[in-house]
Amino acid sequence: MFVVLLTYTAPQPEIDYAIPDHTEWLARQFEHGLFLASGRRVDHRGEVLLARPMSTGKLEATLAGDPLLLRHLAHHEVVEFSATRTAPELRALNEALAG
Repeated sequence: MFVVLLTYTAPQPEIDYAIPDHTEWLARQFEHGLFLASGRRVDHRGEVLLARPMSTGKLEATLAGDPLLLRHLAHHEVVEFSATRTAPELRALNEALAG
């Protein structure tokens, strides 16, 4: 599983202009079942994405299509972790129980 931290690197008006395309891109990732949650960071410096377990290559390829990254308006940091303890709603994603 992955936590992706997006940090905006451009002025807010440029980010605001690109958000509709980014939102469309996000919707497609949710439709494909790749992302579990997303939202803007409270400090408005970027966003946080929670991605399902997948290969790092697949995640990087997916992120490469984000309009914010394509337009060099943000950069991302990917944190991979193995979910070993989850709330009941996420039990299917608990990698310690999988298998």
